[in-house]
Amino acid sequence: MGWSIHHPVGLIHHTPAACYRGYTLFSTTRGGQDAYLIDMEGNVVHRWHSPEGIHYSYLLDNGNLLCRTLPPEDAGGVETVGGSSASIIELDWDSNLVWSYRDNTLHHDYERLPNGNTLLLMWDPIPGDLVAQVQGGFDVDFAPGMLGDVVREVTPDGATVWEWRSWEHLDLTEDVICPLEARREWTHGNSLNVTPDGDLLVSYRLTSTVGIVDRTTGAFKWKWGPGEIYHQHHPTWLDNGRVLIFDNGGHRRGASYSRIVEVDPATNEIHWQYQGAPAISFYSYNISSAERQPNGNTLICEGAPGRMFEVTPRGEVVWEYINPFFLYSDAAGGAGGTEYTNATFRCHRYSPDHPALAGKDLDPRKHSALNRIL
Repeated sequence: MGWSIHHPVGLIHHTPAACYRGYTLFSTTRGGQDAYLIDMEGNVVHRWHSPEGIHYSYLLDNGNLLCRTLPPEDAGGVETVGGSSASIIELDWDSNLVWSYRDNTLHHDYERLPNGNTLLLMWDPIPGDLVAQVQGGFDVDFAPGMLGDVVREVTPDGATVWEWRSWEHLDLTEDVICPLEARREWTHGNSLNVTPDGDLLVSYRLTSTVGIVDRTTGAFKWKWGPGEIYHQHHPTWLDNGRVLIFDNGGHRRGASYSRIVEVDPATNEIHWQYQGAPAISFYSYNISSAERQPNGNTLICEGAPGRMFEVTPRGEVVWEYINPFFLYSDAAGGAGGTEYTNATFRCHRYSPDHPALAGKDLDPRKHSALNRIL
């Protein structure tokens, strides 16, 4: 959306009686080295720091932070693709490194499994004979060739125990790259979640497709999106069996705008949606997230302008916060560039009784220097 250069940052609005109370976690995605946990009044109550960068993170039940870091410095060109990261790291409450997995093809998303293993989203070059058959997009000079999405499961000691290659299960006639996107990747996976049945819930930005992959066979059990959503992010499984999606709306026919949709995979019917009024007032071309709260509200991250807000089922905005932590970033998402940004990949809300917060000191007075700038 269009912002005044003098717009306020920090907490913009809060209706306590209508919100799902908790603590919100976020970071400045493009070059940031910190993750912030804030209370409902917008006060920082905890901060993690890593010199490797924290593009995106979420809390584990043990109170540790699982993070995606900055892109590698030189990975033969892969580091220039959006979402690239050099490693996934786990930090304890005091920002000490307790686990890491390093590979220059890591990107976007990951999930810690109940068995202690970690699912990782990665890239691998697609076989050349298949590349020639992939439809859509425009040609560019890209040294690594066309990249495809891989999901890899690794043990705590880094051993690979399972791997799934997307291009072995895609359809050349259905999975077509948007004509306005470069042919550096076939799909550009930007989200990875696990359903209650243990299947994979994936999101492919370049083909505007959300899908469920059968973990046993590797085949798609459901695919949906083209012509309905546009370059979406962050599909999540809801308790009612539906999927919540941030529909970014880039390259949508007509005016560009974003919306949140709740779709039933059994029928492809959209049961609920949220969009701005006017529609263009809510728009993020890239990144972003939507997270359903236990009280039925939805926490939304309008990623590009660093706006986080909570809406009721009727679409009322009851909490709104603008990321105040700006930094200079380069085009690849590293620090030290010329773009002054507060872009936020995703945000998450944790209730006061969440296991990760048990026994933790969340007194905002410990971070008074940070909170004075808000």
